[in-house]
Parts: sequence; C-alpha cells; structure tokens
Amino acid sequence: MALNRLEQGHLSHSRVKDKSFHRDIPKAQQTIYDYLLEIVKSWSPDDVLTEFRHLFIHHVNTISSHTLPSLYEIVFANKEAEFRNTIKRGCYILVNNWDIRRNLVHVQKLIELFDDPIIWKPSMSPTMRRLRQWLQNFITSGDFQELKLFTRRYTEQKLTHWTERYTSYLLVPQYINLENPAEQRHAARLLSKQLREQFKFSLALYTAHSQKTIAHPAARNPTALGDNVLHLIKMMVARKGRFSYANLAHIFLQQTKDITYQRFKKSLRRYLLFSINDPDTHQALEKGLSDRFDNLYESYDDKVIDDALLLRTCNRIIEYLTTEDHEEPSPLFIQIMSYGNPLVLVVLLLKLVLICRYARTHLEARIANLVTYYQDFSESECKWVIHFFEIFDITMTIYAENVEFNLVNMRGIPHASNATQQLAHLKQYRIFSQMREQQEDPSDMDAMELALYEALIEDMPDTQGAYSNLPPNYSSTQQ
Repeated sequence: MALNRLEQGHLSHSRVKDKSFHRDIPKAQQTIYDYLLEIVKSWSPDDVLTEFRHLFIHHVNTISSHTLPSLYEIVFANKEAEFRNTIKRGCYILVNNWDIRRNLVHVQKLIELFDDPIIWKPSMSPTMRRLRQWLQNFITSGDFQELKLFTRRYTEQKLTHWTERYTSYLLVPQYINLENPAEQRHAARLLSKQLREQFKFSLALYTAHSQKTIAHPAARNPTALGDNVLHLIKMMVARKGRFSYANLAHIFLQQTKDITYQRFKKSLRRYLLFSINDPDTHQALEKGLSDRFDNLYESYDDKVIDDALLLRTCNRIIEYLTTEDHEEPSPLFIQIMSYGNPLVLVVLLLKLVLICRYARTHLEARIANLVTYYQDFSESECKWVIHFFEIFDITMTIYAENVEFNLVNMRGIPHASNATQQLAHLKQYRIFSQMREQQEDPSDMDAMELALYEALIEDMPDTQGAYSNLPPNYSSTQQ
C-alpha cells in the first residue's frame, strides 16, 4: 500500500538522523496547487472531484505520482496549519475555475466530499490518524464555514438560517483579509458582488410587479420585511431634491474643503446629527459622538483634512456606531437600537458612505461582524437586529448602488412640491427603477484608491480593511 511505503520510508529516513535534511513544504504545496489548476482546466468536474477525494479524503490512488508524496511531506513535517492552508487553497482553486465556467453545482458537491464517513473512522496507522484528525479539525473550523458560504447561491430558495440572507456581507471579511489565499479572496469578492446584484435585481422586480393589480409570480420579495418594504422604499426615495442625503453629502464636502481637521470634526458631527428629530436619540448620539470626536486623531487637529484622513475618520465612526472590537456590538449601537428606530442608525451609516465611498467595504465588514455575533440567536429572538440589517440592505441598494428608484404620481394629483407632501400621499405614488448612469471613469477610481492606499500604508493598524477596494493588480504585487 502506498501509505505503508511512505511511512516506512519516513521511519527509515528518520533513523539516519541527517541534520541537513529539510522538508520543502512550499514546494510540496505548489506541486499540489499546480496539479489542481491543471486538472480543473482540462478534466470534467466529476473527475476532478474524484481526484480531490482520493488525494485529500482517502489519500490513495491519485492519478498523479507526485501529489500524494507532496501531501505526505506536509504530514510528516507535522504542519497542521500548512495542511489546512493547502486544502483550503486547493478548494478555492476549484471554486474559482468552476465559477468561471458556470459549473456551479460542483461547488456544492465539493463541500459534500467532507461528509465522507471515512474522515471519522478510526485507523491503526499513525499517519492516517493524524490526517483524519486534521480533516476533522478543518471541518469544524471557521475556514470551512467560510467555504460553505459559497453554496448559498444554490440554496437560496430554502434558507436554513436567517443569517444566510446576509451572505454578501459575510463574505467581505474573507476578501479583505490579506492572509487568505488570493484564490479565496477573489472568489469571495466575486460571489459577494453576484449576490448583491441578485438582490438589486430581485428588489427592482418586486417593486415593479407587486404594485400591479395582478401579482406577477416571479416577483418574489427578497427582503424579510413583507409588504412593508414598499412603504419604506417610497419613504426613502421621497427624500430627494434639496435635502436629499446625496445632496447634503455634496454640500458638506464642498463646505469642508481645505479646513483644519479640528474644524472638520465639528462640522461632521453637525452633519451626522442633522434631521434627527427624536430627542432621546439625538441626545445619545450627540454625547456619544462628542466624546469620541474630541480625542479622535488629535495629533492631526491643526492639519488640513485630506482624503486619507477622511477615510480613517469615517472608518472609526463606523466602528463607534457598529462594533469597535470587530466582535461585539458597540455601546452606541446597543443604545441607538434600544430606542426602536433602526432607520436612524442606517441613515447615519449611509451619510458616512456618501461622503467617503471607500469606507463602504469597512462598513460591510462591520455589518458582517454583527451578523456573526447574533447568529447563535434564533430569528424570533433577534427580530429587532434583523430589522436593522434589512433596512440597511435596502437603503444601501437605493442610495449607493447603480439602480435608481423614482416615485411616479399615478392619480393625476398635482405634483408634490417637497418631500413632506410626498410622504403624506405615498399611496398615490408608484416606484419605478432604472439603471443609473456611471459617470466616473474606473481608471480614475483606481488611481484615487491607489493614492489612498499609499497615504494609509504607514498607518496600517488603523486601516484594516480600509484599503481592500484597491485594484487586484495592485494588491497582488504587494504580497
């Protein structure tokens, strides 16, 4: 048996006690990666899955004569972390290539390989026991849970847990973590984008058909808010014109150009608190933000605000409002949510993204942290926070995506002259959506993000995730 020969070779070699011997783990890993990349491009997906199972699950009968010995190089070196990195990256090599070819069902089959009962079967072989223990540890790890996120697109119609609605956010920490393999980060970014596009399309389709007399069978509500989502969208869209969130953000940026950071922080506090009518919420935010703002980057108080400092500031405020340790909800999040109006918090976060679009990825990563924190609670136990997630998802789709929602008066009533009048007659309006024109040159966006990265590189501890929107060709050259 191949395993016995490998073990005997390992034991006889250990008796030699050659101190100059060194196992080349990176070379062994690269051999496996190259082989998987070769076969996934030339073999049928089913044959690839069979070979993957032989290599990583059963550890026998691989077609290649090099891959199994390479795997045992890692095993004999007793490097569990390297084994986990190898199997994880191997999985994402397959996921990426199958995604390109739309062989999506095989991603689900890849996950199912780890249901093989042999993984939990006792063995007399010390090496096999070690391999199976490592596989068991991988299956129960966060790495495997992250991998399972890639099956969510195939099980959309039968959600098994409420957190699955927010997979697009749960994928964000994967692609901003530079310690993850490039294949994993690419796959996570791509799937997150696909899920977001799918939600946008479903929401637009639902708003278009649900307002008709005869319901359209394909118009499935993609939210957890029921038909109340229509009123929410109308209410958000009605706020346009002079006091729209986008226009207020534009005015704020124009008025704070070339001012000192200390003055900027005071203006930012007023901008965020503007139009919060509930006195308890306003007071809590004013106190909470004032305490934070006074001490925020004090050494920069006399410097002129720039894009890098704006990004860092928005990221910090996002954390104050969501989760400061990237694990538990922040005190300010709990306090605001206790007042029972999650829309207030959502609007605050939206305002930050509208003045600094590069902070959005950092925000989405913090939303993922919150989803992860509450995932052990049942849906009935945390309806209040699910309500927040739903409103956040819808609001970001309306204001920060390339779909434009508009209200159209359907009853011939004189056109409302302002948002207040529109809100009073929302039932007379219908929602129409269309693609928004992209006015920005992608190359200009990449140049700006590159400049921001260079400005932030010296402040790395303060910018985890802030630079994750950088062009892939740049990040790959820095690793």
